[in-house]
Amino acid sequence: MPTVFRVIDTGVREGRLQIAFDEALIELHRAGRVPDTVRFLRFPPTALVGRHQAISHELRLDHIRANSIGIVRRITGGGAIYLDPAQVGWELVLSRKRLPMPTLGDYTRAICEAAADGLSKAFAIDARFRPRNDIEVGGRKLSGTGGFFDGDTLIYQGTVLVDVDPTAMMACLNVPRAKLEKHDLDKAESRIVTLKALLGRTPETAEVHAALLDGFGRKLGLTFEPATPTSEEEVLARRYHDTEIGTDEFVYSIDDPRGAGVLEASLTSAGGTVSAFVRLEGSGGARRIREVLLTGDFFVTPPRIVYDLEASLRGILLADVGPAIERFFVDRRPDLLTIAPADFCRAVETAIISGDAR
Repeated sequence: MPTVFRVIDTGVREGRLQIAFDEALIELHRAGRVPDTVRFLRFPPTALVGRHQAISHELRLDHIRANSIGIVRRITGGGAIYLDPAQVGWELVLSRKRLPMPTLGDYTRAICEAAADGLSKAFAIDARFRPRNDIEVGGRKLSGTGGFFDGDTLIYQGTVLVDVDPTAMMACLNVPRAKLEKHDLDKAESRIVTLKALLGRTPETAEVHAALLDGFGRKLGLTFEPATPTSEEEVLARRYHDTEIGTDEFVYSIDDPRGAGVLEASLTSAGGTVSAFVRLEGSGGARRIREVLLTGDFFVTPPRIVYDLEASLRGILLADVGPAIERFFVDRRPDLLTIAPADFCRAVETAIISGDAR
């Protein structure tokens, strides 16, 4: 029997409000107060960083502020992005029991392949899933995606680049040289493509919605019922906005970790970039971690596991750092999207080694 999803469209809203709606939707879905849902959303000109990213490292803040572009922190992982009304955001919030798959990686592949199939069929293009979490046409990115589990509830979201000025987009972002080299590109603008560029016209937002729903329906066995957001969702979203997600305290919660006495290392692997910022205390054989901050464009589920890992490393002797990280992942068993526990271990240990080399 097909799984019925509610379909809602929250239109163009200020970016922090859109992310606050995500939090409300997850909470109410987890409590059984709203059904499985597809949501479409769009943003005014907005720069968004991933949940675990250091905002000053990822965004060109002077340019963004000078041009009155919004600054937002997502509740999902991944890298920094720029969105405006000409791009379509989409997300699925669903019960894992009703669409069971073993891992976040399996959901990523299935959902991205469904979205790519819908876009390909609707617009006569060859859109394909590219691990770890992109949809590409001819090796150029048309859609980025990401998500996480919260208990039985999965949120998985993405964007479709309908019409955007790549130069304006990249003026907001600090794209690491390692990411460009991975794709043999000189400029980040060469990495993306839009539906307008592919089609020679700008498709209507409704066309993009219909294409995605068609792919989700055919490939994931879903059916859809149009609806509007509930008053409970709107009230809770506003509360999250006013008390947490809309606040500068949340948005700048990871700003610029560099400073006196901070050791750092940044490592890029197939699973993404992990940066470690470490302060030490003690001396000799009693040297230990005072505190550690882990940032990057990686995906882990649940996202709060990163904060738990950071807390678990406080007071650990340097000789025990590697085994402590290994034990943490064995005990907690988080779901990692291509990134490995060893990547976190290497980043922390490399930061410590950099201090010894000074």
